[in-house]
Amino acid sequence: MSAIDVRPVRTARERRTFLTFPWRIYRDDPLWVPPLLPERARTIDPQRGPFFQRGGEAEFFIAWRGGEPLGTICAGEDKFANRNRNKRECVIGFFEYVDEYEVAKALLDRSAEFARARDLNALWGPFNLDYEDSYGVLIEGRDRPPALLCGHTPPYYQDTMERYGFEPARGDNIAFALDLDPESPALQRLSRLASKVRQRRGITVRQVDLTRWEEEVDTILRLLNVALAHLPDHIGWHRGALASTLTSLREIADPELVLFAAVDGETVAWFPGIKNLNEVFIHVNGLRYPWDYVRLWWHMRRQPECLSIKSALVLPEYWGSGVAVVLFDEMARRAGGKGYTWIDASLTSVDNPNTPDLAKNLGGEIYKRYRVYRLYL
Repeated sequence: MSAIDVRPVRTARERRTFLTFPWRIYRDDPLWVPPLLPERARTIDPQRGPFFQRGGEAEFFIAWRGGEPLGTICAGEDKFANRNRNKRECVIGFFEYVDEYEVAKALLDRSAEFARARDLNALWGPFNLDYEDSYGVLIEGRDRPPALLCGHTPPYYQDTMERYGFEPARGDNIAFALDLDPESPALQRLSRLASKVRQRRGITVRQVDLTRWEEEVDTILRLLNVALAHLPDHIGWHRGALASTLTSLREIADPELVLFAAVDGETVAWFPGIKNLNEVFIHVNGLRYPWDYVRLWWHMRRQPECLSIKSALVLPEYWGSGVAVVLFDEMARRAGGKGYTWIDASLTSVDNPNTPDLAKNLGGEIYKRYRVYRLYL
């Protein structure tokens, strides 16, 4: 058997091979949601990708045996994140490979070379250059497709990370499923509790104001960087990266389902509900070919069953105040009225002292678990 050769991506043809390689791994996996190739191409483009716009540097590699691609990986230095966390780490992502340990090892070895050449002391990931997209390795939950922005990996990926010497970088991230049946005891209990909290605390709820978009972005940035500061490895958001992410979500969001809560006029919490477009994307083949856009048009006409809540931010001084209960109740009422049947709440860390307990108390069940790894060099 010929040797494995790991080479950097240099040509347009190699870039196409890099982007489309996941189809070799998942083509027979009914749970896989293909990434949208136009979005992936933008992500890895040094001229357009948010990772690069905030000063990051990255290299993309393909593992070859003869003329056959066997795996891919990206190694990057996120200078903004490392500076905020006072660390020197190399983030890895786009890590896909055939079920052959030596292929994965060769890709990780090359990433370690990239890191050492830049005086970085650890490999960390996987993240696909975006900490909110395809986070980590799937540990549990292979009975249904992932929700929007959540990833999907084969079982052998976990074995590879641990065999190579990686350890969990933090507590696992989890996704909850909440049933929106109005007759469910959990929702009825939530409604009664929220009514009491509203009367006692004077909490008000409003939807996003698109006419004041820049101000709303500033508000969300403040909530993100304060409400999540207690988490291990919290990076903090760069405003440019956040604005880019929110602009993409704005194009698909229903403003009536992007909610803020205020107490005495101060905005203290944010709950964005986004239609789970993975119910559409699973049918459109990543938009690889022109006819896939026809499929996109057809499936976009349908009402998704799932509403995905991608963040549940409450300022620390309002934890335990009932703000989150009021927001969940309002979201459940609005989503149910629009035809959604369940809510995906993802992803939240088990290190978060509030959100997992709150989701369980509302009748939510963990349906997926993801893990991010670290290896010190």
